[in-house]
Amino acid sequence: MAPGEASRPTSEGAHEASTAAGTSETNAAMAAPAPGKTAPPSTQADGAPAKSAATPAATRQAPPTPRQAPAASVAAQARDVDGSVRHKSSPLVRRIAKEHGVDIAGITGSGSGGRVTKHDILDYLERAPAADAPIAAKAPSVPTAPGPSEASGTPDRIDVEPMSIMRKKIAEHMILSRRTSAHVYSVFEVNYTAVDSIRKARKDEYDAQGAKLTFTSFIAKVVVDCLRLHPVVNASIDGENIVYKHDVNLGIAVALENGLIVPVVKHAGEKNVLGLTRAIADVAERARTKKLSPDEVHGGTFTITNPGNFGAQFGLPIINQPQVAILGVGTIEKRPVVIDDMIGIRLLGYLTLGYDHRLIDGAVADQFMADVKKGIETFDERQL
Repeated sequence: MAPGEASRPTSEGAHEASTAAGTSETNAAMAAPAPGKTAPPSTQADGAPAKSAATPAATRQAPPTPRQAPAASVAAQARDVDGSVRHKSSPLVRRIAKEHGVDIAGITGSGSGGRVTKHDILDYLERAPAADAPIAAKAPSVPTAPGPSEASGTPDRIDVEPMSIMRKKIAEHMILSRRTSAHVYSVFEVNYTAVDSIRKARKDEYDAQGAKLTFTSFIAKVVVDCLRLHPVVNASIDGENIVYKHDVNLGIAVALENGLIVPVVKHAGEKNVLGLTRAIADVAERARTKKLSPDEVHGGTFTITNPGNFGAQFGLPIINQPQVAILGVGTIEKRPVVIDDMIGIRLLGYLTLGYDHRLIDGAVADQFMADVKKGIETFDERQL
């Protein structure tokens, strides 16, 4: 995909000139075919110079000098490292031809000296009917050395299995979302130091009530509160209408062994941190044990996903349709930061908001994320 293919004849011509100089001893004795003509089959088979009766017009043409073969002959005899004949073209053109099974010799080049340019081969591939056999089948081919598998007769070591129903559904849903929403992302760095202190201080209290207090608990509570302040982030699009949701139904992405599922915590805006912690843990566990009801994976208005569990600094998640935004939580770790012109250690992590630019403007998305950042960094313990 290198642009400007036609603008590099000088460097590529220099490469061919150096090739010609390196093979002049061999090519000096070879007769060059006339431009645009192909040698007879007997000449191609044994490499002997073609013999033909000279016409009066041909005898009046000046032959090439004894030690200089025409450029077309030199280019026609140059070979790649795999043994295939290299016709006048760039490495990019030869790679495209190889990927599509096309013999460059069958393409008329528009470049200098008949060079096949990127535009020539792309134009050919665009115009070639899908049902037609590749040019390589129509033009004489140059045999190449067989690969390891072909030489030994051993098939490639691969396994092929059909997609599971879940994987097919995920694939369909992700493709639909990318085609539907204009995805844009904003990334904010958040200081979790204050939240971590609260979590450690209240951890035993929550454990006694059967709830594990995690960073997700605090993030979920702050996000739910901010969605009330920015209702468009909790909305959806129906044709040319905006549908504002009064309830916050929070989707929590859960990684399974063979896929991903997003159970929904209904009416999340009515729960405190303890209630959210219990609800998130409950739906996540039942998702892993396949005990969710169909209603518990539908009706979400906003989703949180946590690639940071596996060490990702941040992710760029795809929006869960028909929602218009999704929050990605990156890994949380200690990092050095500048505080009052001094270096300090703080617990930091990135939050990424993916949003549908059809409905949410960048300013609105950033205002929402700024409020989320502030809510986490200044979390009030009384919210527990």
